[in-house]
Amino acid sequence: MLLSVIIPVYNSEHTIGPLVDLLQSSLHHTSFEIVLVNDGSRDRSGKIIMQLAKQYPNVQAISLRRNFGEFNTVMCGLNHCKGDYATIIDDDFQNPPTEILKLLQKAQQDDLDVVYANYGKKEHSLFRNMGSRLFNWLISQLMDKPKHLYLSSFKVISRPVIDEIIRYKGPYPFIDGLIFAVTRNVDSQLVDHQKRKEGKSNYSIRRLVSLFLNMFIICSPRPLRILFMSGWLFIALGLLAVVFETILLWFFEEYYKAEHIVWITLVLVMGLQFFAMGLLGEYLGKIMMTQNGWPQYVIKQQSGKDDRQEA
Repeated sequence: MLLSVIIPVYNSEHTIGPLVDLLQSSLHHTSFEIVLVNDGSRDRSGKIIMQLAKQYPNVQAISLRRNFGEFNTVMCGLNHCKGDYATIIDDDFQNPPTEILKLLQKAQQDDLDVVYANYGKKEHSLFRNMGSRLFNWLISQLMDKPKHLYLSSFKVISRPVIDEIIRYKGPYPFIDGLIFAVTRNVDSQLVDHQKRKEGKSNYSIRRLVSLFLNMFIICSPRPLRILFMSGWLFIALGLLAVVFETILLWFFEEYYKAEHIVWITLVLVMGLQFFAMGLLGEYLGKIMMTQNGWPQYVIKQQSGKDDRQEA
């Protein structure tokens, strides 16, 4: 099989059926499968994807027992796909199925491990676009990602890279971080981006903050190194402040009042301490949950299999 189309499904009862129908017509010249992973939707999405699996022999449907998040859902799809390449698309028609062939062709012609979608114009909200820009800037600082490369959730991944990615069994997968841990043979392809057919984005501020924390902590120890260097910086500033205050006390004792400097110093030091404790707590918490075998995802139901299978 050449291609696996992985679709994380969340509250998409009105769009997932038409999307699968469109994929069938758009990719009918290609040997492909569709892997639908329902991430604990609160609507009828779970039932609908099971019906689609019965309707189409090349559709595989999986429902998770609760909402595990987009990256965990994608990891479930990658673990169950069979294609030489896998592409990941949204369930809201913002990634036109016809554009998949552009990414696939680019990967095959240039012998690339991963091809990311590069949008000429993104039809997201202003908040989502700003979050995406911040996300890509942070990734460039934390990893050896080419600065010109835009990391999109819409991408094509080759089978050798898929096999390496799914070796990660921890509860906090970060797909792009795992990709760059495996390969640098990546590029991008210009594709179209459409407006959502229905509903609104599931990326709230809370979800974006969670994504940023996972990106920081799972992908790189660099935040700890920055914290370490910040400690040295504050020590140096403290020593300079001591020297400065000594000079003031020596030459301008009658005019000098130090209360404001004391309070500013206390606030800065306390802020640094709380930040450091919070950052270390995030690392320790994720290490603990990983060591305790916290599941990456748990399958409730899978097309053609018993509904008590777990992973």
